[in-house]
Amino acid sequence: METLILRSYRNSDARAVSRLFRNVYGDQYAQPHVYLPRMITQNHAGGRWHSMVAVSEDQILGHAALIHDKGSRIAELALSVVDPQSRGQNVATRLGRQLLIHAQALGCRGVTIKQMTHHPYTQRMAARLGFHNIGLLPDHAPSPFGEPVPESLVLGYLRIDGYQRPLPRLEWPDGCREFMQQMVDRFGTRDNASPWIGEPIQLDQRWGRYDGVLEALDDGLLKQLQELPDHWLISLRLRLAQGFDSAWHQLSTIGFRFTGLAPDEKGAGWLALFHRGLPPKTLTLHCPWMQLLQDDIKAP
Repeated sequence: METLILRSYRNSDARAVSRLFRNVYGDQYAQPHVYLPRMITQNHAGGRWHSMVAVSEDQILGHAALIHDKGSRIAELALSVVDPQSRGQNVATRLGRQLLIHAQALGCRGVTIKQMTHHPYTQRMAARLGFHNIGLLPDHAPSPFGEPVPESLVLGYLRIDGYQRPLPRLEWPDGCREFMQQMVDRFGTRDNASPWIGEPIQLDQRWGRYDGVLEALDDGLLKQLQELPDHWLISLRLRLAQGFDSAWHQLSTIGFRFTGLAPDEKGAGWLALFHRGLPPKTLTLHCPWMQLLQDDIKAP
C-alpha cells in the first residue's frame, strides 16, 4: 500500500488533475471544466474552487474540492475522484475531512454534498463525514458511467459548528409529516421563515431538465405551471414558508412529487423540492429516509 500525502492544490497540478478525471470517468463526467486544465486553474485563481489532492511519489491519485460561490455562506463538497489503485484507503473521506476544516476558514455556515446512487460509496462517505441527508435529486445529471439514464443524486447537508439553520415552524402535510419531523428533530425550528433574497421566480434549463426556484405559489402561477408542456421534466425549489401545506397539495394535484429539502444558498432558509415528469426507476439507497422519498416517487 503506497504512502499518500494530502496537500492543497497547486497551479502546477492542473494537468494531472484533469488526467485523473479522464482516466477514471473517460469523457462522461458531468462537469466539463475538469477536461480543460486552464479552466481548473481559472476556477482556483478566481476563488471558486478550493481543492485538496492525494499524492504518492509525485503522482496525483486523488482529488476533492469545495465549490464556493462569492457571497454564498454555503459551499459544496464535490469533484471527488480517486485512482482505482488507491481505493480502499478512505482517500476521498480523508480529503473531504480536510476540506470541511477549510470550509470553516472560508466563513461557510454549511456544506452540501451530492451523492451518487449508481453505487453506495459516496453515500457511505457522506455518512462518515457527518452529512445529514435532506433531499433526493431524481435524474439530476448525465451518468458519469455512460449509462443511458441520468444519475439520481442524494443531497446531504452539514452544518458548520456554531451555525444553525432552523426550519420555519409550520403545519406539515400528512404526506410528508414523518419526513419533515425528522428534519425538525435535526435542525430545529424558528417562528418565521428567513428573508427571501433574489427574484421571486427563476426558470432555467440544464441537461434536458427545467429548474425553477419560487418564492411563493399562488393560483395564477399554479395555472401557468400546469400549462407547461407535459413532456418537460421539471424540478422546482419552493421557499419553505407559510402556505407550504396548501402549496404541497396544489402541486401534488398537477403531478409534482415532493422529494425533500435543500438549503437556500442565497439566504438562511430552506427550499422544498418538487419534481414532475419522472420515469419509473428502481433505486436502492443507503439512507432509509431517502429510500422512503424514492418509493413515494414510484407510487401510483
